[in-house]
Amino acid sequence: MGDAIELAAGDYRAAVGRRGAAMCRLAYGGQELIWRVPPDEPPPASHGLLLAPWPNRIRDGRYTFKGVERQLEVTEPRRGTALHGLAYAKPWLPVEIGSDRTRLTCELDGSDPGYPYRLELTADYELDAADGLTATLGARNTGDAPAPYGMGAHPFVSVAAPMDDAVLKLPASRRLPVDGRLLPSGAPEPVEGTEHDFRTPRPIGATAFDTAFTGLERDADGRAWTVVAYGGTSVGVWGDASCGWLQVFSAEGLPEELNRRGLAVEPMTCPPDAFNSGTDLTVLEPGERTSSRFGIMRLAPAG
Repeated sequence: MGDAIELAAGDYRAAVGRRGAAMCRLAYGGQELIWRVPPDEPPPASHGLLLAPWPNRIRDGRYTFKGVERQLEVTEPRRGTALHGLAYAKPWLPVEIGSDRTRLTCELDGSDPGYPYRLELTADYELDAADGLTATLGARNTGDAPAPYGMGAHPFVSVAAPMDDAVLKLPASRRLPVDGRLLPSGAPEPVEGTEHDFRTPRPIGATAFDTAFTGLERDADGRAWTVVAYGGTSVGVWGDASCGWLQVFSAEGLPEELNRRGLAVEPMTCPPDAFNSGTDLTVLEPGERTSSRFGIMRLAPAG
């Protein structure tokens, strides 16, 4: 795995890249639960990336905050958006490496176009023999002005089968309508009676996703679980109470070996274009901290 930080616990194995603190591997008993990629190569379709200080897209890369208009770099030219934040392209410094856990840090120093705010980011990964991989992404405002902030994660779940054949449980009661640029075009709408209602598990079939969901059902610990299953393999992805949104992408249009061969399940603290809408946007005051947790694990077969 090259320059990856490798973790082990029980039957689990994981690897984290030093660029972007990206998830490069998670396996159980030799079976890959997410796409496995080399840590020194650009991941396909943003797989494994941590998305901060914003997830998803910002329209035209432009927003106004505290009365000042800012222009970010447009990193998705075909849709004219600023995509997935800044942290994924940064080197992260490992400050702790253990057999089953690691901590990495990254500084946003205010020099990026359109984001003149200073943040200290931390990524903590912990691998547990029973609970799989847990990640905590933290942010502290180290500057002298308030800063807009949101986070997300971008793992592609794999169950060694085309997604058409997999069974999906999606804990969402509402979906966000979008335009042709995948930017919000209205308020969240109920999924009931639509092709995107997977609150009761059923095969994905031909359903296509590049969709943000909210209204998430949670367990007693405040976690919202998405489950992808095929044969004897079930993979669960959860986000904590801070992650009120979930982006799901069914890998359409990727190279043949990846096309609909994985499902991106992306816990997010805010929806697309939150820097403009303000919906669930976090504003970090100087010195203020925030953190969010998500996890991925193999689930025991039902019954």
